[in-house]
Amino acid sequence: MTDTATRILRDRRAMFGAAVVCLLTAAAVLAPLLVQYHPAEQLGHAFQQRPPSFAHPFGTDQVGRDVLSRVLAGVRLSLSIASLSVLLSLTIGTGVGLAAGHFGGWVDTLLMRCVDAALAVPRVLLLLVLLMVLPPGVVGLIFVLGFTSWFGTSRLVRAEALSLRERDFVVATDALGLSSLRILFRHLLPNVAAPVIVAATLGIGHIILIEAGLSYLGAGVPRPTASLGGIINDGMSTLADAWWISAFPGLVIVLIVIGFSLIGDSLRDAMDPKSP
Repeated sequence: MTDTATRILRDRRAMFGAAVVCLLTAAAVLAPLLVQYHPAEQLGHAFQQRPPSFAHPFGTDQVGRDVLSRVLAGVRLSLSIASLSVLLSLTIGTGVGLAAGHFGGWVDTLLMRCVDAALAVPRVLLLLVLLMVLPPGVVGLIFVLGFTSWFGTSRLVRAEALSLRERDFVVATDALGLSSLRILFRHLLPNVAAPVIVAATLGIGHIILIEAGLSYLGAGVPRPTASLGGIINDGMSTLADAWWISAFPGLVIVLIVIGFSLIGDSLRDAMDPKSP
């Protein structure tokens, strides 16, 4: 573990990605202290569609709302949705993958065929159908994103569990008559933690992109709650005259996704024993 941490700390990609993510997260959390405007506050006709200035670094939108305060609120919401969705998907995917890899036989066949069937359905179509059926809201969005994101994780964990099942320490625990639950959680789960952590890091950036796209289409975070995709959508009608309304939230999305991708790539390389 010490060697892994040392390799991560020496990786400039990881340090840059961590700096970007930490900076944006801190700004989003401390937004009430950093900006004096509420995300939904309309400052009046005189402040509508103002370009970036010292008072409004990201400018204002068509109804006089401060874009910086809305972007920071959107970052806070996107990170919360992505974190909870990834936690839910990893829980389901890890459980399914461990069960399929450890028990094998008809259990493995049944679970993996269900995963294959789910992967055959286009992700965006599945998300839109589920969001149309469920009541609108952030909680429903988190569950939908989480329940449609675990398929790849289950395959990854299954492959690791199949490899570990043939190891001597797992064979010995089975010969001693230990229960399947104890073998799964005490011996298999710690050994599949590394790829799961990498998948979680990469998954956060992916979920943020999906959530922003859904909000842009009007199927994600309901209005008037500030979301990054929704802010981009707000500025599309006046993109030629007020480019800052859509440009700044789009830039923030790019930075967040790049940051998590760099961290995930560094973790994958550092935790790979074959990596030089």
